[in-house]
Amino acid sequence: MCGIVGYVGGQSALDVVMAGLKRLEYRGYDSSGVAVLAGGGLAAAKRAGKLVNLEKELAERPLPAGGTGIGHTRWATHGGPTDANAHPHLDGAGRVAVVHNGIIENFAELRAELLAQGRELTSETDSEVVAHLLAESFSGDGDGDGRGDLAEAMRRVCGRLEGAFTLVAVHADVPDVVVGARRNSPLVVGVGEDESFLASDVSAFIAHTRSAIELGQDQVVELRRDSVTVTDFAGAPADVRVYHVDWDASAAEKGGYDHFMLKEIAEQPRAVADTLLGRVDANGMLTLDEVRIAASVLREVDKVVVVGCGTAFHAAMVAKYAVEHWTGLPCETELASEFRYRDPILDGRTLVIAISQSGETMDTLMALRHAREQGAKVLAICNTNGSTIPRESDAVLYTHAGPEVAVASTKAFLTQLVACYLVALYLGQVRGSARGDEVRDAVGELAGISGAVQEVLATMEPVRELARSLADRNTVLFLGRHVGYPVALEGALKLKELAYMHAEGFAAGELKHGPIALVEDGTPVVVVVPPAREQAVLHGKVVSNIQEVRARGARTVVIAEEGDEEVVPYADHLVRVPRTPTLLQPLVTTVPLQVFACELATARGNEVDQPRNLAKSVTVE
Repeated sequence: MCGIVGYVGGQSALDVVMAGLKRLEYRGYDSSGVAVLAGGGLAAAKRAGKLVNLEKELAERPLPAGGTGIGHTRWATHGGPTDANAHPHLDGAGRVAVVHNGIIENFAELRAELLAQGRELTSETDSEVVAHLLAESFSGDGDGDGRGDLAEAMRRVCGRLEGAFTLVAVHADVPDVVVGARRNSPLVVGVGEDESFLASDVSAFIAHTRSAIELGQDQVVELRRDSVTVTDFAGAPADVRVYHVDWDASAAEKGGYDHFMLKEIAEQPRAVADTLLGRVDANGMLTLDEVRIAASVLREVDKVVVVGCGTAFHAAMVAKYAVEHWTGLPCETELASEFRYRDPILDGRTLVIAISQSGETMDTLMALRHAREQGAKVLAICNTNGSTIPRESDAVLYTHAGPEVAVASTKAFLTQLVACYLVALYLGQVRGSARGDEVRDAVGELAGISGAVQEVLATMEPVRELARSLADRNTVLFLGRHVGYPVALEGALKLKELAYMHAEGFAAGELKHGPIALVEDGTPVVVVVPPAREQAVLHGKVVSNIQEVRARGARTVVIAEEGDEEVVPYADHLVRVPRTPTLLQPLVTTVPLQVFACELATARGNEVDQPRNLAKSVTVE
């Protein structure tokens, strides 16, 4: 997802914007650019590649100093990652600069209209048309009169656009104004002392202010040094809520780690503990105050559907086991991107759980909107306060993981799992399907998981050594059963994301139905073994799977709980994890796979925090 920063105030806009863009690098990008208003004019610079390329350009050809500016890191959609396609985009006269996140679906029609008028467009992007349309509207020409009023010009232009977009613009004729607009794509305002900020993420301005306003759907904001004005696209004043950001700039720094991902893996014990804070009463029962759905409504639920994308979908798969175990309700899991295209059966007695780290994942957002249109109740599990998915849901459970900067999710996944367990237990508690002692026992076991994750982290050096030894391999396979199956999928996904390797996760019971054909001499096969104490039958079957792949030349990497001796003869590499109940085992078995992927990617010379072609949050369908 592209990064956007806007600033108006007494500081150097270029310095503020560049610092903000650096904090947004984690989102993934392939070009960057800035524009500054100064001396009655507009100056811009942009370059393909990383920010260092833009910094070099600015060092060689400095921009004039000014207090108003905008910046952008682009992840290419329309048009490749070139200097010409980088943002900001300017109108023909060089008086308007625009940055854009999202996709304008009717841009071809608008572009054709502009070309017919004799306008010269210099890029392949859908974004450039907005600069020309804004200039036209601001001057009073074209469709409607926004003469001299950049916010009104923006409102009129937005009325012509179709698709999902965040837009931020400046005009040389109003050098003390930055205007932004959003539809289906995030944009947040920072309110400072005699200065104002705009960004796709609060991390861009958290070093300057912790007071923030999250823009709502179809809203336009006008920023001045001393004021913030928000309206809807029709111009009607909008209600805004200023909220306090409860983490500081240091939370987005590496803290001595080589990669943000390593830092975030190490933060998991704290993140798991924080997600439990304040959610258990003195009697050991759950008090989920954020779940604003009445207990009477939850008691009437007859089906649960959990949706998510990528890592969040793997959390949804684990949630299915937990929901069915503690509530007795049927539970479906669905890729959010597929959900509304198969005519899902939903009604007023269906509870849909939507999982998203950012709260802006477009496929998940559209899935929850479809669910609500069908009358279902929606509960969001999210890490980002004030984001769109929680605001459009009936209830929310925040994961309190803190900022996750690395593109590949780690601590967000573990806290999503904890939140899924809490929701499933709470449903069981409210409905009476989980007895009081069962809830208290499960809550107590969850409380001990933070220490168990810390134990795993303390024993990871052999996993790192193993990863380095496999850096030249082209394929790694992952096997698991029960809740170990989504863990296998997550392990494979991490390796794909970071190491750019062929990696596949399979349900171990499916091994003989095709996947075993992939095993050849030396193929690394990672196996997540269920606890023998609670899953004796499954445990025996998985041990048989290990023997089967080893007999065909596989190099077996076995993740098993402490005390499991049956696996020892068949493990070329044995990774021990603390004993946990079966349902909670993903919280400890996932961690070695995160470390494994991170170390293997490092050994292959890959960029761990910003893997190629990926963005932190996918805000287009």
